[in-house]
Amino acid sequence: MQYRIIPVTPFQQNCTLLVCEKTKRAAVVDPGGDIEQILAVAAKAGATLEKILVTHGHIDHAGGVAALAERLSLPIEGPQREDQFWIDGMPQQSKMFGFPDVRAFTPDRWLEQGDVVCFGAVSLEVLHCPGHTPGHVVFFHRPSRLALVGDVLFAGSIGRTDFPRGDLDTLLASIRERLWPLGDDVAFIPGHGPMSTFGDERASNPYCGD
Repeated sequence: MQYRIIPVTPFQQNCTLLVCEKTKRAAVVDPGGDIEQILAVAAKAGATLEKILVTHGHIDHAGGVAALAERLSLPIEGPQREDQFWIDGMPQQSKMFGFPDVRAFTPDRWLEQGDVVCFGAVSLEVLHCPGHTPGHVVFFHRPSRLALVGDVLFAGSIGRTDFPRGDLDTLLASIRERLWPLGDDVAFIPGHGPMSTFGDERASNPYCGD
């Protein structure tokens, strides 16, 4: 599996294009906006978009989902259904954060802990990791030891928990009980900023390290 990180929106959110090397079928994770830029990267990669994956319902991660899904008739998978109130509030979020008007959407599939999502010949494991938002999910590609963690964990930091239905203890439990057991060698793409590994964060992250 190949990946390309595409920073989008004024929040510089890490939208990620995942490409199956066998089939050139692709999934886009968290298309928060800047759809033309995302489509240009997919075209340059020679990839055909097959579905949209969403980690959580904040506008910088999901603001472009409805428009992209409609434009290419793509199915939407994720997040977990506890984030429905965030998605339903997308128009209000756009006004609050000064984004262009965006539409709410209903995923074709809500995801749960233990689910698997597929595109091309690639399978990703789903981990429900609440705390930043109640319905936040993480996608894990076991063969390449790569996790897409949204706003659960960052290099040197963790996700905010001061939003509605955020909770610090829940977030720390998600990190320690769901992410760390995957292995110190797992590299992760966070929702913002540079990549890191679980091992590096366990060793040095001041918020959730050992």
